[in-house]
Amino acid sequence: MAFNLFDDTSWSSLRPLTFTRPVADLRIGILTIAEKWAARLSSASGFCTQTYLQAKFSALQAPLFINGSICPDNALTDAVQALKTGQALWQEQILIAYAAEPASAHDEQTAGKLDRIAFDGPFLKLTHPEDIFRHNGPELNKDFDLLTKGRNSATLSNTNTFLGERVFAEEGASAECSVFNSLQGPIYLGRNSQVWESSNIRGSFALCHDSQVKMGAKIYPNTTIGPFSRVGGEINNAVIWGFSSKGHEGYLGNSVMGQWCNIGADSNNSNLKNNYANVRLWDYERRSPRDTGLQFCGMIMADHVKCAINTMFNTGTVVGVGSNVFAAGFPRSFMPDFSWGGGERLEVYRLEKMLETAARVFERRGMTLDETERSILSSIFELTDTYRYY
Repeated sequence: MAFNLFDDTSWSSLRPLTFTRPVADLRIGILTIAEKWAARLSSASGFCTQTYLQAKFSALQAPLFINGSICPDNALTDAVQALKTGQALWQEQILIAYAAEPASAHDEQTAGKLDRIAFDGPFLKLTHPEDIFRHNGPELNKDFDLLTKGRNSATLSNTNTFLGERVFAEEGASAECSVFNSLQGPIYLGRNSQVWESSNIRGSFALCHDSQVKMGAKIYPNTTIGPFSRVGGEINNAVIWGFSSKGHEGYLGNSVMGQWCNIGADSNNSNLKNNYANVRLWDYERRSPRDTGLQFCGMIMADHVKCAINTMFNTGTVVGVGSNVFAAGFPRSFMPDFSWGGGERLEVYRLEKMLETAARVFERRGMTLDETERSILSSIFELTDTYRYY
């Protein structure tokens, strides 16, 4: 049965990561939320999201609607599959899913009139950007079990050292002269992925398809590298979504990095304040920093961000969509979307210039920055105008 994943208020609180996507397109664990549901329900999925995103993330004519900010597990999947037409699944004030007449648009009022079914079990709902790296480990474990159940791993070279047995390689994955420690968590290597010589990897870890870990990398638990990415240096409890590069020495920790990003050589982020206090992150809804309640919190980097070599990101930095970061010293802890610079004075990264760069990045990957992508970025440029101050 086809289904749609709808955005709720989490779309706003998860900005800037959701400016370029529906909530269900967020990657946490190995898969995106949409991919998790599609795998468990064995069905096609659509998206009910912001108007300017619908050209890329289209909805289906479907009878089932699921909250795109909620990650599935076995119990929740069973409860959703058990819904009959005219029923809605709730936990207190959270609408989880509902079954109605086939439609291509989410209707909260319709859902509110349906027979209410209570779900009492626990589940993960993404609300803020830091939730992604915070809960990446458990989600990575769930996705590992989902993807590997009843399957055999491809064989990896005997030049590697394996501690533990929870290493799964898809067809075409390769690794040489590296250490894989799965004693504390599983390690997943996607199809055609590569781990180059002398890398040290401790699970839980996922390297998605067509990505590479460069020589001598040090990767710590609860880390995910999305597809078509290349990483090196030191990475700890970070999620990189895809088509991005952190290919050189430098530290990335307790962080989220979007698509089409590039981190310059020897760049680092701090994930712990000198006074060990809770880290505060810029909040788009409040238009001010918010206490995350976390002692370890690094950086939230949205799509299409580039930073120069030797960039030093402070604890709790948020970098908006399409920014180009370069400065002596530390950039600001909130870099508004389409920022140019990073020090005492910021300028607007003019839309036409940013689109020129994005087009070149796409071309380098054999892709085209089409009118749909250009329209989305243009819409974000307009939506974020009030956040830019110079």
